Amino acid sequence: MNTDQKETLTFVLNGLMRRYKERVPDVNHILNAMVAEGIIQHADEIENDHIAFRTMGVPQLGIQSFEKIFLHYGYQKRDYFYFEGKKLNAYWFSPPESHFPRIFVSELRIQDLSEPIQKIITSYTNEVKSDPVNALDLNDPAAVDAFLHKPLWRKPTWKDYQALQAESEYAAWVIYNRYYLNHYTISVHNLKKGYNTLPEFNTFLEHTGIKLNDSGGKIKTSPDGGLAQSSSVAEMIEAEFAEGEKHQISGSYVEFAERRVLPQFRHLPSDQIKREHLRDGFETNNADRIFESTFTSQTQK
Repeated sequence: MNTDQKETLTFVLNGLMRRYKERVPDVNHILNAMVAEGIIQHADEIENDHIAFRTMGVPQLGIQSFEKIFLHYGYQKRDYFYFEGKKLNAYWFSPPESHFPRIFVSELRIQDLSEPIQKIITSYTNEVKSDPVNALDLNDPAAVDAFLHKPLWRKPTWKDYQALQAESEYAAWVIYNRYYLNHYTISVHNLKKGYNTLPEFNTFLEHTGIKLNDSGGKIKTSPDGGLAQSSSVAEMIEAEFAEGEKHQISGSYVEFAERRVLPQFRHLPSDQIKREHLRDGFETNNADRIFESTFTSQTQK
């Protein structure tokens, strides 16, 4: 990875995080509480395990379009995931250098939805006539940053949003939010002792007033026991729809991950454990439940 690529990627990631923090008050609430508790001295000490994006699976958009940005910066495409109940495809991408976050990108399988819902979705996405990434200068960080926060279609009507939400809450979220970053993830295993396991960290979070997603339990653990994940419940935000209509809808959330040492490295002293010694990748059942952090089953409890 050359210096220009590194600087461009850093600029793009910083732009994503800056706007995400503005849109998700829980982020600063958690970071400030961690500083006050003495877990960290500054937010920069936190390792960002991964960031996640949601997209629409239409020919000119979706994963095939979005991935071009991060593949250009040296990310590598890894495992494929299928979420049957939520009708999603997903891939994760490993970073060019270990200090950058992993990336998880999902897309809605439009063809699996009912015809009326498909028509609502494509009435918006058809405003994008060709793959917009193909026209983007990926070496221009300001242009990429602007694109990742630029609405790709008109504001939805409240009626359309409600119709989408009734069949696919994921669809409703994406039609309103477009390409906005869905969430980022605090690497709990890198925190100081007493807070570096999810049970301990969740206790701390709940003491600060954070509400945790309890779909499948507050801690979702992979079958091999190597990856444990939790997430906050997305906050409700005031959203403006077409013709100035305003309604409360689900925003974004914060995720927390504990990656455990792989069996073959458990003999290593704790001060020698690095990223390559930990369980990598993702796990379908964990992610399936994490998606629900923006769903009404969690936000309206």
